[in-house]
Amino acid sequence: MRLIVRGVVIVLALFAVFNASAQKKKKDLTQFVDPFIGTGGHGHTYPGAVAPFGMVQLSPDTRLEGWDGASGYHYTDTVVYGFSHTHLSGTGIADFCDVLFMPTTGEPQLKNTDYRSGFQKKNETASPGLYSTFLDKFNIGVELTATTRVGIHKYDYKDAKQGNIIIDLQHRDEVLDSWIEVINDHEIRGFRRSKSWATDQYLFFYAKFSKPFKSYGVALNDQVQQGEKKVKGKNVKMYIQFDDPGVVISKVGISSVSADGALKNIDSETPDFDFKKAVKSTKLAWNEELSKIQVEGGAPALSQQQEANSVYNPYGYNPPLARGKNGKKIELPDYAKQKQIMFYSALYHCMVAPSIYSDVDGQYRGMDQKIHTAKGFVYYTAFSLWDTYRAENPLLNIIDRKRTLDFIKTFLAIYEQGGLLPIWPLATTETYCMVGNHSIPVIVDAYAKGIRDFDAEEAFKAMKAAVNRNQFGLDNYRATGAVNADVEHESVAKTLDYAIDDWCIAQMAKMLNKPQEYAEYIKRAQYWKNVYNNKNGFMQARDNGGWYTPFEPTEINNNYTEGNAWQYSFLVPQDVEGLANSLGGKQALETKLDELFSTNAKLSGRQQDDVTGLIGQYAHGNEPSHHIAYLYNFTNSPNKTQYYVNKILREQYSAKPDGLSGNEDCGQMSAWYVMSSLGLYNIAPGQQQYQITAPQFAKMVINLENGKKFLISNPGATVGRGNFYIQGMNFDKKPYNKLFLNYEDLAKGGDFEVFTGSLANKLLMQELEKPTSKITDEMIVPNPYITSGTKTFKNAISVEIGCANNAANVYYTLDGSTPTASSTQYSKPISILVNTVVKAIAISNGKSSFVNVAKFTKIRGDIKLSLINKYLPNYSAQGDETLINGVHGTANWRLGNWQGYQGKDFEAILDLGQLKPVKQVSFGALQDTRSWIIFPSKVEYWLSDDGKNYKLAATINSKIDVKELEPQTQEYTAPINNKTRYIKVIAKQFGALPEWHESKGSPSYIFADEITVE
Repeated sequence: MRLIVRGVVIVLALFAVFNASAQKKKKDLTQFVDPFIGTGGHGHTYPGAVAPFGMVQLSPDTRLEGWDGASGYHYTDTVVYGFSHTHLSGTGIADFCDVLFMPTTGEPQLKNTDYRSGFQKKNETASPGLYSTFLDKFNIGVELTATTRVGIHKYDYKDAKQGNIIIDLQHRDEVLDSWIEVINDHEIRGFRRSKSWATDQYLFFYAKFSKPFKSYGVALNDQVQQGEKKVKGKNVKMYIQFDDPGVVISKVGISSVSADGALKNIDSETPDFDFKKAVKSTKLAWNEELSKIQVEGGAPALSQQQEANSVYNPYGYNPPLARGKNGKKIELPDYAKQKQIMFYSALYHCMVAPSIYSDVDGQYRGMDQKIHTAKGFVYYTAFSLWDTYRAENPLLNIIDRKRTLDFIKTFLAIYEQGGLLPIWPLATTETYCMVGNHSIPVIVDAYAKGIRDFDAEEAFKAMKAAVNRNQFGLDNYRATGAVNADVEHESVAKTLDYAIDDWCIAQMAKMLNKPQEYAEYIKRAQYWKNVYNNKNGFMQARDNGGWYTPFEPTEINNNYTEGNAWQYSFLVPQDVEGLANSLGGKQALETKLDELFSTNAKLSGRQQDDVTGLIGQYAHGNEPSHHIAYLYNFTNSPNKTQYYVNKILREQYSAKPDGLSGNEDCGQMSAWYVMSSLGLYNIAPGQQQYQITAPQFAKMVINLENGKKFLISNPGATVGRGNFYIQGMNFDKKPYNKLFLNYEDLAKGGDFEVFTGSLANKLLMQELEKPTSKITDEMIVPNPYITSGTKTFKNAISVEIGCANNAANVYYTLDGSTPTASSTQYSKPISILVNTVVKAIAISNGKSSFVNVAKFTKIRGDIKLSLINKYLPNYSAQGDETLINGVHGTANWRLGNWQGYQGKDFEAILDLGQLKPVKQVSFGALQDTRSWIIFPSKVEYWLSDDGKNYKLAATINSKIDVKELEPQTQEYTAPINNKTRYIKVIAKQFGALPEWHESKGSPSYIFADEITVE
């Protein structure tokens, strides 16, 4: 028995030596990672310590509010409030930053304005798993590291005789409940339940300290509770105090389950206070992850001046390889090293989110707020699926298949507990952020690429449940073949995203041999055709049976999600060839793409900070554009894909804090960089073809989980920075003649050589086999469209009916009945004189479209409206007569029919034409306080017989408080009972947004609708 044990020990010892030796031989790729990339501009990343996909993200908090403070940090800040344990990577909404620790000296102060400190950029460093800074106010050095579930603080108080640690549970978002408790002079524990983007987040923590604290104070509402060891409330803080502290190390475990769970996480992952060992362990973990892709070469070295211009930014910032001790400048890296910094920093950002949410024992708090145990998998949270399904998840399908399987099992656990696959889950909240149901493409793409160790039948059931519920316009989509703008906002984006999801479900049905479901969903995958306007070549919102007008493709409005018609008109990755045919063929698609990238037209419409990184109207700073450059591969000029991908890589990314052109979005912005640098991009989940473009490095090795290696080489990458045009390709030393790479060829490993030059090889591009993206089964007939230019009229109007399918016959009715092939066939414009409902249907080869419906309403001609103060052009509804057209808007103001006024009162005059008896007058308004829209404080009605001399007839005050946050409408109705000709209506602005509002001080809006005169 002893011999066996000794043998095992010897074997284990030898294995440990061998493993350590292997680690030593493995190149340290963490030296190429710069966590500061993305912390400036609008990247919204954080620089703090985190293990790969770690539950703890231990990072400095320098900004408490604002869009660019979403991660709690911005590179331009020079004041730090402390160091909290959870952060979001690159999101557009703020949350987390839970449980703030801040070391101080002197008398403990519990208000953040007192305990915050300035710091200098030259004293701030970051690398994977390690962050450090120096607090000028307190003369304290700070170092942070993290294991998966534990944050470790190291505070060097220098020669201070007394040192404190402030623990602030009120910090950042709204606290619903919290408590903190002193266990002994080395340990405390606590709890924080908060409300922000995640509306009900539970976080428990347990902290251990390397030295005993001599005293402490727990505080409620900033008042220390003398003699108390535990305090409970919404504003809970505490301080602990050390004599002659020197260096103090704190270990803080967190858990969504319990304080005991947080303690287990500490004891399992950090059994001692060896800070260096923890740093080394996390660094090794990062190196293991980063080594999944190894790159070499990139471009020749530049001159010293070129390097300086290329690397340094206005902040005086240096990337890691150009930084020495105390931030002093050392020899600059060449361009190839810069590219490696950019590449590995991007790969790093692909691996900080989503984050592990289950404890070491597998327990986690589910979306149902109950405690569950993840058996055989790790449970995750913070899935930015609308973003990451495009490149982040396809990348992980190649290099991290086991983790991808855990993601899918997380999705199915969420479905089992709540009946819905995740959309944007955060902690225990489904935020419903963004449009579509994009856990579906993640599951389907993984299954298509052989990741199948999950219940596929349950997953298929869950997918169907997700797209067949009655929410976010899905019922309208199923009933009419499109989400309509007069039913649901962001209708174009939702239609296109739903069609992508349906295409994915069709692929899953095909793989599971379900022909009936395949037929159903492949039809739905074509519903993009119902928002395609063949008259202008854009995806345009459907409104009242026709097209939303006025239409300007550059306009950012409520018909699109963070974008405009230019960006969304190419969002058909499942049917690129169908889109090309609709436009008029390959050449027409190429021309449309050329115009997108080259137009000088500027963005118009409402301000949308997400639409950044513009090249023409292409917006790389937001995800709907991310596949577009690859669409040239479906034209006769694939060299333009190579040109624009290279242009985006060069111009929209850099090794600077503002080196991302838009929000990082939990890895998607960086994943695009990684995949495009590999020269491979998967434009549609569930299909097996990777689009090919020029690799950015001389040698790139993908180390696959099956033990195989896929080598990508581009000798031209080391010759010159202008070599981005493909001249030829070899696969396993044999000529390769396709412009795509099949997944199975990548998965089995191989040697893929791409030869590049500085001139486009158009002849080669024409000879290569092109990728495919088309739907050929169960072809649909696009819905007809009914247009007149108006919904309401005073005099006769002319109505036209058309269809994108020129071969289809269109039939219509005017009596409200459902049209069929025996109804009147449309041949010429229809004259409308009275209130009319027009219904139309398109039929081709025996197939019918959905029935399309338009309502035209005749409005009163005896009232004239004059607006004294004009509405905002972004919120014009149907123009001047919107307020007297008899059509009332709903509480969802994004559907239109509301006119917006800001910075001035609403004022209008109604002319009844002659003296008339008036019984009452009503003015309709809307409130959505979160969106700055607030009910008028009061509405005044003034009467006049001559239009010159007015008398106040009534004043109606608002009955609804500004703090009622749910969108709602209100009628300001006043009895008049008098004869008059002119009625002046004045609605008074609420004024500046209140102090508690996140945009306090900004001017509010009045949203006005119908003025009704009886």
